[in-house]
Amino acid sequence: MHTPLNRNYNATIYASYLGYITQAIVNNFAPLLFLIFARDFSLTLTQITLITTVNFLIQLTVDLVCVRVVDRIGYRPCIMAAHVFASAGLVGLAVLPHVLPAYTGLMISVVLYAIGGGIIEVLISPIVEACPTERKEASMSLLHSFYCWGHVALVLLTTAFLAVFGEGSWPVLACIWAVIPLMNILLFRVVPIADINAGHEKLSLGSLLHQKAFWLLMILMVCAGASEQAMSQWASAFAESGLRVSKTLGDLAGPCLFATLMGTARALYGKFADRIPLKSFMIGSSALCILCYLLAALSGNPLLSLTGCAVCGFSVGIFWPGTFSMAALALPGGGTAMYALMALAGDLGCSAGPSVVGLVADAAQGSLQSGLLAAILFPIVILLGIPLLKKN
Repeated sequence: MHTPLNRNYNATIYASYLGYITQAIVNNFAPLLFLIFARDFSLTLTQITLITTVNFLIQLTVDLVCVRVVDRIGYRPCIMAAHVFASAGLVGLAVLPHVLPAYTGLMISVVLYAIGGGIIEVLISPIVEACPTERKEASMSLLHSFYCWGHVALVLLTTAFLAVFGEGSWPVLACIWAVIPLMNILLFRVVPIADINAGHEKLSLGSLLHQKAFWLLMILMVCAGASEQAMSQWASAFAESGLRVSKTLGDLAGPCLFATLMGTARALYGKFADRIPLKSFMIGSSALCILCYLLAALSGNPLLSLTGCAVCGFSVGIFWPGTFSMAALALPGGGTAMYALMALAGDLGCSAGPSVVGLVADAAQGSLQSGLLAAILFPIVILLGIPLLKKN
């Protein structure tokens, strides 16, 4: 039986919004609890760091597996399974450390929700791209803004919950956050999911890898992830150590405001996409990103530097969803393999950007200004690369 929900692709888009909120939760909830984990379970800094590393490696592995597996199994069972894994991992955080050796329980939970996060990252964008709706670039930009809103809401609500009910209440909160992916399983059970390759000849993996445009898009995707995370991951530490401001101010003016402005940029482009060409907006954003990195690294004024950190969030907002949209236009038959490999490239950039900042800062006697200045390479590559794609 077909209900209105089955025929309404807007419902598919709303479920996809919840999918990106789910990914924001699984990627950012545990880091908010790192100090609590260290205290309650007597974990070392190395063990804490490994939680993030394992999450990243599992998601990279899932990106690669999806290249071959998703088209055989189908989008609906895969996206439903992703939310099952995400919900199970969040509940696992609350339960498993108390019934198994604590660190073992934590790591099993991380692996579970990382599998879910990896599948969501690969599938949500092509699901929305395939919906028979107009203004594709706007839909993609607005979709990716929900990751930002999810991140901001997660930070604010988690902080408030722990302040009201105490830090010992975090297992209850983990179960509350698990309700969101649980609800989305039910939504994806009934919403329509269009064929991503409908109307286009599907490119084989070999054909895709021989396309020059594909490799240029992969480079842009690496630089998109790197431009975003190089500033996002180091903003708080830079504010504290380099600018000598308090941790509270550093967190609010750094990562939280960064994520808010990044979401704002994506939502604004989603609203005005029909008036602003995507490539023009990305070129302007990359120029603004370069200015933000220069302002943060070289101004020497704490207020101006914090402004550079925050506005950088606005400047990088369009990079990730915009590159996905350009790929859909340039290689409409790319299918699941293209989206999976681009997600892999983006994840590599998310790791490479902060690593470049840290390594250069370490070589410069701990100067994060020098590290951020080195990261300016990534938006420069985007600025130079987009016109090449246009010619291609």
